[in-house]
Amino acid sequence: MFHRKMMQNVHPAPENNEDDLYSGYNDYNPMFDTEDLENDVALQQAARTSHGRRPPVTAKIPATSSPRPLATGFGSKATLTSSVGRPMTGTIQDGISRPMTAVQAAGYTKAAVRGSSFDPLGQARGPASPLEKKTSDSLEEKMRQLEKKVNELVEESCVANSCGDLKLALEKAKEAGRQERELLRQREQIAPPESINLDLTYTVLLNLASQYVANEMYAEALTTYQVIVKNKMFSNGGILKVNMGNIYLKQRNYSKAIKFYRMALDQITSSHKQMRIKIMENIGVAFIKTGQYVDAISSFEEIMNISPNLKAGFNLILCYFAIGNGEQMKKAFKNLIEVPLEVDYEDKYISLNDDLHTNLLIEAIKNDSLSQIERERKSLAEEYIMTAAKLIAPAIETSFAVGYDWCVDAVKASHYVELANDLEINKATTYLRQQNFNQALETLKMFEKKDSRVKSAAATNLSFLYYLGNELEQATNYADLAVNSDRYNPSALTNKGNTVFANGDCEKAAEFYKEALRNDSLCTEALYNLGLAYKKLNRIDEALDCFLKLHAILPNSAQVLYQLANIYQIMEDPNQAIEWLLQLISVVPTDPHVLSKLGNLYDTEGDKSQAFHYYCESYRYFPSNIEVIEWLGAYYIDTQFCEKAIEYFERAALILPTQVKWQLMVASCYRRSGNYQKALEKYKVIHRKFPENVECLRFLVRLCTDMGLKEVQEYITKLKKAEKLKEIREQRIKSGREGKEGAARSRKEGSGDSGGTKGERLSAKLKVLPGTNEPYEGSSSKEIDASYADPLGPQPERPKTAARKRTEEDDFADEELGEDLLPE
Repeated sequence: MFHRKMMQNVHPAPENNEDDLYSGYNDYNPMFDTEDLENDVALQQAARTSHGRRPPVTAKIPATSSPRPLATGFGSKATLTSSVGRPMTGTIQDGISRPMTAVQAAGYTKAAVRGSSFDPLGQARGPASPLEKKTSDSLEEKMRQLEKKVNELVEESCVANSCGDLKLALEKAKEAGRQERELLRQREQIAPPESINLDLTYTVLLNLASQYVANEMYAEALTTYQVIVKNKMFSNGGILKVNMGNIYLKQRNYSKAIKFYRMALDQITSSHKQMRIKIMENIGVAFIKTGQYVDAISSFEEIMNISPNLKAGFNLILCYFAIGNGEQMKKAFKNLIEVPLEVDYEDKYISLNDDLHTNLLIEAIKNDSLSQIERERKSLAEEYIMTAAKLIAPAIETSFAVGYDWCVDAVKASHYVELANDLEINKATTYLRQQNFNQALETLKMFEKKDSRVKSAAATNLSFLYYLGNELEQATNYADLAVNSDRYNPSALTNKGNTVFANGDCEKAAEFYKEALRNDSLCTEALYNLGLAYKKLNRIDEALDCFLKLHAILPNSAQVLYQLANIYQIMEDPNQAIEWLLQLISVVPTDPHVLSKLGNLYDTEGDKSQAFHYYCESYRYFPSNIEVIEWLGAYYIDTQFCEKAIEYFERAALILPTQVKWQLMVASCYRRSGNYQKALEKYKVIHRKFPENVECLRFLVRLCTDMGLKEVQEYITKLKKAEKLKEIREQRIKSGREGKEGAARSRKEGSGDSGGTKGERLSAKLKVLPGTNEPYEGSSSKEIDASYADPLGPQPERPKTAARKRTEEDDFADEELGEDLLPE
């Protein structure tokens, strides 16, 4: 039995021994001879060094006799057997080792005895050769690849559109169309028409039309949509008439838009309820665009009956307002506030226990995407209701107040009861726009006993109203009430800071502004006022920091840009100030004050041409600014164009007719330009208006003497009287003043007639009037002739701004300007 079982595992070896994987392992190896191991030098060396290989031994050892050979399935023949027939172990017959089994998986090969390394995984053979690609030249395979490429092009087109690259999206869509047409031609050649992939064709055409619309190529888009709509094989092509209607609406072809909307509406079943409602909304909007309000009302009323929504309800109110139907406006407003909002209110965000896990969950969902959508929906509903109430309040009743009260009562009876208080505050704001301040105050005072939030808002508005009316005590009281009602209201804190600032306590005001910013970092009013407070406290660096932060929030704010320029001017950095003012005039290019400030800065820097340009621009937009007129007149006198200066001084005389100096400047310009007759006439006019003006009489005496007129004695007499009156008046002023300052000032004024400087002086601001103090009685004709020698002579001899020193005999030295009279 045992012998039979053992023989079941023995298989005859093949006759051919050429490719035997185990050949060589049957050879005798002396390592199995344990009798002579001590004398085996190779074994002893390997034992000592743990490396090395014994050389092969070919000596054969006699074996026992065996009548029949045995071998493995892959080995050579052997004659070694046991007495019971199984292979023998530990013995060798006729120099042939016993057969070995189950060694192929271990990696033993015939090459092992030839010195090769042990490599059971066959890594020495190198990497396996790559798999050959399947090559198929069949038409079906080519069409499958082409169809796959078309789908990829459509996907790439959609991705490019979503990334904003509309041009690339259109190119991909066109390429997909070309490839799809090529696919159709190939498929028609080998298959019946029924095998065409209509879904792919529909997708390609729809994407192409959509990309045309995105690129505003409406004609091509309409042509593509027509291809889809007219093809009866596309079962859902009729719905695309909505898209065609949208294109016509964008093109303002409202009649065609309505036509296509109605055609699409006819092809959409009642099961698609929301889509039908949206199409009816589009029809109503198109009717509003064309002014057909009755037809629009029909569409919106049908929507409100089927599935009411806020947008349709608001549009219905607009239509009734357009036709002036007050009763229907009331009805539509009631329908609007009855529209369900479908929003879970704040109750779900309130924790009813102290469970940490529940509280963390509530905090997590307070600002998730769903809660954001709910807030947006609620905000939109409030905006619709507030706008509708403001719109219809004056139209539904005899007066605005009665109509607004009706709206407030209607809102109080709805689930939008929180809006009632906002409507009341809005009512007060409307009173303010109508400049009905008393009614606004009365309306806001009604909120003093309301809840804290509404009370704070009302008190904030009241405080601001009293602040504008310069009633600081009342403004402070209501500011305190607003802050006490809601300490986290940034507007209330800002108003409180304003009242403190107005009372002169800038440090405390800055604290309120900073607290408002801690509650709302984007409260621009508080940040702006904080900068002003720091500026008032002369903390210029902190003020600059505030306005730079504000500029990052409001980059186009004219007030912020002006403050930045002003701060750099205070810091004596005119270049930076000019840069900010240049940015400012890009925002407000017609502001005359900014232009004059730029002119002043350029003048300070010595750039007269740029200063002249900006002063001229300022004068062009506001020709009544005396400072600008002064500078321009002085500039023309400085450049020896007295004739042009006359225009500006005449305008100044029109603006300030009671000030004699402007008319004296006009006469002086005539005299400087050599037009003595005009100058004489102008001085006579001035004398009639201001008979006691000493300077005018002096120049009349000079001109009459120069021109040899008979009136000279008359003017000399008047001049003496005027000087005497002036002296008496100054003596009275001097005697009425006490102290050194008054006495010094009186001596200075008295010296104006007795000694003073010669000549007619023109300062940058033209505050010093022309005059001379020389006695006219002592003037000789020779002196007069010398003073008028060649007044309009050659250009080098004309009077210059940097006047040369005159001799004391020259009575007309005043015809030159001193350096202190030049424009700054």
